Formats: sequence, structure tokens, C-alpha cells
Amino acid sequence: MESIREIYRIGNGPSSSHTMGPKKAAGMFAEKNPGAEGFRVTLYGSLAATGRGHMTDVAILSVLEPLAPTEIVWHPEIVLPFHPNGMKFEALSNGDTADEWTVFSIGGGALAEEGCETAPAAQIYPLNTIREIQDWCQREGCTYWEYVEKCEGREIWDYLRKVWSVMCAAIERGLQNEGVLPGGLGVQRKAATYKVKAQGYNDAMRSRGNIYAYALAVSEENAAGGEIVTAPTCGSSGVLPAVLYHLKTTRNFPEMRILRALATAGLFGNVVKTNASISGAEVGCQGEVGVACAMAAAAACQLFGGSPSQVEYAAEMALEHHLGLTCDPVCGLVQVPCIERNAIAAARAFDANIFASFSDGTHRVSFDRVVEVMKETGHDIPSLYKETAAGGLAKHYRKRL
Repeated sequence: MESIREIYRIGNGPSSSHTMGPKKAAGMFAEKNPGAEGFRVTLYGSLAATGRGHMTDVAILSVLEPLAPTEIVWHPEIVLPFHPNGMKFEALSNGDTADEWTVFSIGGGALAEEGCETAPAAQIYPLNTIREIQDWCQREGCTYWEYVEKCEGREIWDYLRKVWSVMCAAIERGLQNEGVLPGGLGVQRKAATYKVKAQGYNDAMRSRGNIYAYALAVSEENAAGGEIVTAPTCGSSGVLPAVLYHLKTTRNFPEMRILRALATAGLFGNVVKTNASISGAEVGCQGEVGVACAMAAAAACQLFGGSPSQVEYAAEMALEHHLGLTCDPVCGLVQVPCIERNAIAAARAFDANIFASFSDGTHRVSFDRVVEVMKETGHDIPSLYKETAAGGLAKHYRKRL
């Protein structure tokens, strides 16, 4: 299992699969073909279906167009077998193809060629399931974050400190910014308003309102192309920061405890990425917001003193109750229902933490089993409901128009 740095990627929204991944691929292809007279990039499946809304073409052109004329070709009707987010890069010379490369954006900004990840990160975790890691924790008398430190080395804390800084900055910008988000849907930013309204309620309602506001702040920044951290993806980037920021500001947890919670959250997200998927185009939004909710629930439970069993239960519950969640962005934008879905999932993470904390951590269905079921469910969900903007809410919104 690779480093949790691959779960927490710092970059610009609105989509890790549709902007961060393709932009990275364009850079790699350009470096390989510095003398090309032109480029042609063909987008397939989900990348083509929702690429305009996700600014996939903008991300690719920002890299290639300054080097040579670039054409973008859209083929939403063609889904390559390996993954729905396929793209073919061609370097042109005298009108002919001098070099070509087919690559896939598999979620969280990661790239893969058919059968293997490109420039794969080092596999630094010898254990790949939460059950194995939990057994190790019990034998050693350690916690999940201590396992992360053991595998990653102490330098991981410097990286997570940067991650936390970017998360906080996104919340603070999002709480200040107002107006309409780009893309044509006319979606108004709400984070600032929710934050103000929350202060007029009693403690419980104010707490919930603040969680909503923080999640909205990050998700709105992501939708506007601002700098965020994938956790595990751009489309689900508001959930974990909202939970941790709320706990930091209301419970005054020291920064190091927040970083340790980030480590634990990253470990749970990493297990899902390794054994299933965090790509909405592959398994639906259960792999994005569902996994983000599980990560946030694990982090919160650890901060409140949960045992490894209780932390695992909180994460299991959070993911279990997102099974089957579809990815149907209206007009292909990471706005409706994505933004408010982050806010609701952040609140649900708190609920999972509380429920698990009331228990002794004993339960029937393990986190690893839910990950298996999520993968099976994702593959069974019709492609209309996996980031194509052709089914679900996206389809019915077009009908209403």
C-alpha cells in the first residue's frame, strides 16, 4: 500500500479525476514530446461526458496549448474497458501521429496505463486491510496513527502540516468569498451565510451549522477552481476539513493531535483506494463522499479517545450508509448535488463517531467487508449513474429545463 501522500494531493479543483489527473498526464506527455508541431487529445467515457463542466479541456490546454496547437476530441459514447476515464494523447508531426499514449485518470489525481499505475508510488505499507492493521495495533498496544508513522517515517508530519494548512486556508477563503460560482448553473455560494446564521442558534444547532458552513466553504472553493486537498478526491474535499476544523476551533485540540487524526483518516482512505476505488466514474459517489465520510468519522473518533475498534466501527458505519450512492452531477459540474452532499456527509461523520463511541467497538460487519461490497456495488451500478451527467439528477434537471 502506498503513502497517504497519494490520498492527500494539494492542487486546484474542481475535479481530481477530470482536472488534476488530465493536467498531470498532459505535462508528462509534453515532456516526452518537446518538439511536437501539434497535439490531439481524445477524451473517452466519463471524461468526455462531463469534461466541459469539470474543465478537463481547460486543464489540458493550459499545459499543451502554450507549446503547440492542440485539438480536443470528445467521445462520451466510447468507454474503454480498463476505466471510464480514458484519454489518448497524440503528438503530431507533418499532420501525422508521431507518438501516442493512452492513459486513464483513476481517481484522486492518480494515473494508470492499462493494468498498472503510471510512475507508481512506493509500496510502503506491508498491511493492506484494516483488519490486519487493527490486529497489529492490538499486538503492539499502538494506534492507527502510530502505524502510519512507523511506515511513513517522522517526515510525514511535515507533509500533513502542509496539508492541514491548505485545508484551513480553503475554509477561511470560502467563508469570505460570496457570489455566483462559475459554470452557468447560477449556484450561489452559501458558506458565509450559513456561518452567520449558525451563530444565532443554541449550542447544538450552532455546532451543526458551523460544520455545514466549513464543508460548504471548501466545496465552493473547489467548484471555483481554488486550491484544496483531495480527501480523497476534489469532489469530496469538504468533508474531512470541516470535521477537523470544527473540532480544532471548538475543542482546542493541539495541532499535533489534528495531524495524527489526519494520518488515521488517510490510512482508512488508502485501504479503500487499494482494495476498491475512490473514483466516482468507476464506483459512483460512494467512493468519493462515502469514503470521505468514513475518513472523517475515523478521525473524529480518534480525537475523542476512541479505541482502534471504535475508530474502525465509526469508519465502517459512515461508509456502509453511503453504499449505492450515485454520481450524477448536474451539467457535469461539481456543484449540484456535490456541494451540499459534502456538508451532509460531514455531519453524518459526527453521527457515526457518536454512535461508535457509545459502543464498545463490537459489531457484525467489518470495514473491510463494506469496502468489498462497495466495490461490487459500484461495478453493478449502471454507467448512467457514474459521472456521466446522463442519469439521475442530471437527467431530470435537463428535463425540467
